[in-house]
Amino acid sequence: MQITITLDRPEEGPRSGPVTVGWFLTEDKGAVLFDAPERLVSRGVQRNHAKSASRCPAVIQMESRYFVVNCPYDLHLGFQRDDKGKPQLVNRAGAAGAVRASKLGPLLTLVPEVEWRFADRPTIQLALPYCFIADEPLWITQIGCFAHYRPDPLPGTIFGGRFPINVWPRPLMWAFEWHDTSKDIVLRRGEPLFYVQFEAEGPDRAIQLVEAERTPELKEYMDKIGGVVNYVNQTFSLFKAAESIRPPKLLKRKERE
Repeated sequence: MQITITLDRPEEGPRSGPVTVGWFLTEDKGAVLFDAPERLVSRGVQRNHAKSASRCPAVIQMESRYFVVNCPYDLHLGFQRDDKGKPQLVNRAGAAGAVRASKLGPLLTLVPEVEWRFADRPTIQLALPYCFIADEPLWITQIGCFAHYRPDPLPGTIFGGRFPINVWPRPLMWAFEWHDTSKDIVLRRGEPLFYVQFEAEGPDRAIQLVEAERTPELKEYMDKIGGVVNYVNQTFSLFKAAESIRPPKLLKRKERE
């Protein structure tokens, strides 16, 4: 008996074929520091044997659906409390650090202690200009770098998230829960900082990542939804309102000269 399995996805039409996802930086200042996101690929692996894990279709399929965002800075951070018990970040690199001490303030935020998820786990945030956009329903998930080995593991876990980038394009940040504050956080420029995964309607659809133009329409739309997290507790409740004011097209592929 032969069984035929069909995938519930149109062979033609606007939602067939690869999903185009645009990435862009929210500002041009220091743009040379920020690498383009790359598809997760196991480099330097042996592929000679037919049964090698590097040739396994399941492994290849999984890796093809994750994209890597690299760290733009060299940072060495410690944690302490002052004489009044207030939590503080410490720049362990000092004067020898690649990032000037005066520039760390705008980049790094130690979340107020009352907002930590656990009383003994400080949360820090690293501001980034990376943003993603799509013109059809598409969710992004930000997760830790499970496929990259670090000889000096980070003393905590990434604070990930998931939201629809077609109606809610916003800059990503690296948020981190510091489980063991006796150990420093060491981040190196060029090393993987986090992964992103995209979910479209139909899990079989491939993802095509392109650099997007920061058009006036896109900037105007982002201004309308920007900063609302400071005024409401549940931003997901605003998705329908955002969709009602969204232009039909926001993704324009950036043309290189």
